[in-house]
Amino acid sequence: MDRARHRTTTVYGGRAQEGVLEEETSKVIESRPSWKVFPGQAFPLGVSEVDNCMNFAIFSQHATAVTLCLVLPERGSIDALDGGMIEMVLDPDLNKTGDIWHICIEDLPRSNVLYGYRIDGPGDRGKGHRFDSSIVLVDPYAKLVEGRRYFGDISLKLSKFLGTYDFDSLPFDWGENYKLPNISEKDLVIYEMNVRAFTSDESSGLDSNIRGSYLGVIEKIPHLLELGINAVELLPVFEFDELEFQRFPNPRDHMINTWGYSTINFFAPMSRYASAGGGSVNASREFKQMVKALHSAGIEVILDVVYNHTNEADDAFPYTTSFRGIDNKVYYMMDNNGQLLNFSGCGNTLNCNHPVVMELILDSLRHWVTEYHVDGFRFDLASVLCRGIDGSPINAPPLIRAIAKDAVLSRCKIIAEPWDCGGLYLVGSFPNWDRWAEWNGKYRDDVRKFIKGDSGVKGSFATRVAGSSDLYRVNNRRPYHSINFVIAHDGFTLRDLVSYNFKHNKANGEGGKDGSNDNFSWNCGFEGETDDASIRALRSRQMKNFHLALMISQGTPMMLMGDEYGHTRYGNNNSYGHDTAINNFLWDQLDARKSDHFRFFSKVIKYRHAHEVFSRENFLNTNDITWHEDNWENPDSKFLAFTLHDRSGGDIYVAFNSHDYFVKVLLPTPPKKRNWFRVADTNLKSPDDFVLDGVPSVGNTYNIAPYSSILLEAKF
Repeated sequence: MDRARHRTTTVYGGRAQEGVLEEETSKVIESRPSWKVFPGQAFPLGVSEVDNCMNFAIFSQHATAVTLCLVLPERGSIDALDGGMIEMVLDPDLNKTGDIWHICIEDLPRSNVLYGYRIDGPGDRGKGHRFDSSIVLVDPYAKLVEGRRYFGDISLKLSKFLGTYDFDSLPFDWGENYKLPNISEKDLVIYEMNVRAFTSDESSGLDSNIRGSYLGVIEKIPHLLELGINAVELLPVFEFDELEFQRFPNPRDHMINTWGYSTINFFAPMSRYASAGGGSVNASREFKQMVKALHSAGIEVILDVVYNHTNEADDAFPYTTSFRGIDNKVYYMMDNNGQLLNFSGCGNTLNCNHPVVMELILDSLRHWVTEYHVDGFRFDLASVLCRGIDGSPINAPPLIRAIAKDAVLSRCKIIAEPWDCGGLYLVGSFPNWDRWAEWNGKYRDDVRKFIKGDSGVKGSFATRVAGSSDLYRVNNRRPYHSINFVIAHDGFTLRDLVSYNFKHNKANGEGGKDGSNDNFSWNCGFEGETDDASIRALRSRQMKNFHLALMISQGTPMMLMGDEYGHTRYGNNNSYGHDTAINNFLWDQLDARKSDHFRFFSKVIKYRHAHEVFSRENFLNTNDITWHEDNWENPDSKFLAFTLHDRSGGDIYVAFNSHDYFVKVLLPTPPKKRNWFRVADTNLKSPDDFVLDGVPSVGNTYNIAPYSSILLEAKF
């Protein structure tokens, strides 16, 4: 215990050049805690309970000194993280095995303890080191992280973050009758959503204590069921600092990061998504409650995970909270001059295929599967995971293979966003081991172009709705490995897509430089909101056309939260999201439109579920589809029609007219003893735009309106 000191200080002893936290003089007081201290063990990393001891273990290959910092605060002052800090200096001769530093402390409380590390090492920045022992760092293997308790509380915008643990709570009760949904990939309909934005608006009608929380999602499960989706893809739910932009003066220092693509820790659920400011322990329990409730409703949970970079930014404006100060040279990709490589567009790039970092990512994924029962992962900027330690692309990335082959992850959906900010575009060629699915960016672009009436894209549109066999018909890949989407969190909402030709990002301080300029959008004749009835009707029709195209396509469809009621950001393609109503789910607007827009979207999704012709296990062959087309080579042709053949005879005819004039078509002869029934016509007003049982007496021809689509079913 001669190595123990008692320090009254803030968690970070900030560096002036970082411009984040002011230097504070630490007051060191000699102390003699009554705990017994042992050398400890190297594994498992993080905090573990060994007999009556708490074992702490952390990796750092290049550190020369490691100090464990402990805080035992009263719960009432947890937001400020004040109170005495006890520091245990680790002896490299006793407390180090290989590159892992460890210590075991007897009789330490089994919960309600905050901890972190001060780590020192070489100061040579040219060799990639960024050690700073004045900063107390978050353990990469901390299973829970504490910081400010309430989301966006600017009175605590410089809140510190520390790891914590909980060995006192009883194991979560998943229930005797609990089971995983285990939905086949080909049958998924994915709903991309943000946990907080889904219910944070007052119009959600929820109590203020649970708005914007995991519990808030539970309250809105009936909406998800009514819509018809069977999987949610949650924007990042790992611990992040939503006020990271407000640490120092900059053009974006008015912003709140509502999306969460700025990870502090890969194991801890976002603590400020707990109800009523409940903190990390409650966040963990309530996340499990949310997963259990969604599973009980038959809805799978897919997490959007960010393993390509962290919150720690770059060398110009570093935000050192963990990896940078623990062993920057190991955790991040560096050039030969010790400078950070930036393939993420966020200032740093995680060194994913370094053995230590790879194991961290695998351990994190397994943790979310075993502890939280999630069903899959969507990997943000996954092409970064296909780069070697020097940043160069590799054909068979060890991490990608390990994820595909891992036994614990074998039941999970694994989805790549197959590009990065360094130009490594791998749509259709992402290393996959017949397991990885991909966000199909070519589907998004080709469908947008055709529906808005671009010339020369009919063949590409046909290829996309037929399952993108040009991209995925390789080895044992299937149509469902194409995650089809028209709209995602990046870029325009569905309503923006039909309302704006250009971005209008005036509020986020980035001067319109954020996001892509190639949105393939069309404002239907007027830029922005308008009272013109004809333009509004055309926009409504186009939104329905996009949705129908998405839901009749082979592959796995994904839609964005809010598209079911025509949500808009008013052209604000904000790469991080504003914490304002334009990003929140507006339940009052949903209620106002349920008789029209929502109804159509819900009916189409449920129709897809009821007809297997839209979700084939294998790629279509000539027995599955007939193209009613003899005009493939004409670039001015913007009309496409085809029949999907059902083995029982219930064929389905689909046609898209992207011309600005009516097209009268001769319908194919329906199967024997059947007639064509009109199910969908996007030109008609609700409820005639979609009639689930179909409207008979269609006849032999159909006059399809400009910018509209139809779906007919052959019925007795």
